[in-house]
Amino acid sequence: MHSPTLLVLAAGMGSRYGGLKQIDPVGPSGETVLDYAVHDGRRAGFGRVVFVIRKEFEAVFREQIGAKYREQIAVDYVFQSLDALPPGFAAPAGREKPWGTGHAVWCARETVREPFAVINADDFYGADSFRQLAAFLREASTIARTAEKARFAMVGFRLANTLSEHGAVSRGVCATDAGGRLASIVERTGILAADVGAGRTFSGQEIVSMNCWGFTPALFAGLDRQFREFLAQRGAEPKAEFYLPAAVSEMIARGEADVRVLPTESAWFGVTYREDKPRVIAAVADLIARGAYPSRLF
Repeated sequence: MHSPTLLVLAAGMGSRYGGLKQIDPVGPSGETVLDYAVHDGRRAGFGRVVFVIRKEFEAVFREQIGAKYREQIAVDYVFQSLDALPPGFAAPAGREKPWGTGHAVWCARETVREPFAVINADDFYGADSFRQLAAFLREASTIARTAEKARFAMVGFRLANTLSEHGAVSRGVCATDAGGRLASIVERTGILAADVGAGRTFSGQEIVSMNCWGFTPALFAGLDRQFREFLAQRGAEPKAEFYLPAAVSEMIARGEADVRVLPTESAWFGVTYREDKPRVIAAVADLIARGAYPSRLF
């Protein structure tokens, strides 16, 4: 099989954070969260990284991000735009943003032909997540042609390991069956650290989705069908979004896919709010001190 591809969703400008957070340094030598993700992916066996970005900041990405990786891994780009739609559909008047994470992955359908992982550009998932995904994708690729259903995977994090001390977060809370397969994802919004713990709304042990997925190209047929259905039903709404977790849940419900949950005890680090950055810097420094990463990646 070809080495799997790492598909990085990087089209968001980070409105809550206040800038293009994907290029904000958190490592001792100026490394970004994305740098660590690409580093972890490369050493886990991913052979290419494809960035889903907006066309208007292509130059920034190519100069400040893509250029760093050229000697270490193949790099490609996909553009997510408001008017990237199936034939027969058009964006409604007044809509300003593209159509969400499901749309972002849909935009890569002509570029990604091999098993692939999907991650957010501004999330720190940890090396274990990429090792598990790479192992799953190697296995899935050998049986994809004979399987009755598409076989996907999702890295599942403990809710307590994914919170921000500086505001509410939204998390996809997952239910699994007895075999460790994903049954459903319910999006829960407004989760505060104060809501999590013994006797509170959440125990903290709940498995949540952080948009860290493993797919075969079989995803794209179901994604295309659902995106067309979404546009037919909600395409006139100026803020409706086509979310990847919802699309995967629908494929499960239709009997089109099995999704294995790959639990990890790794802590997730993100820069949802600008005040989160010192915590991420400290967490990266601790991992370097423990030998998980070199002091300079590039």
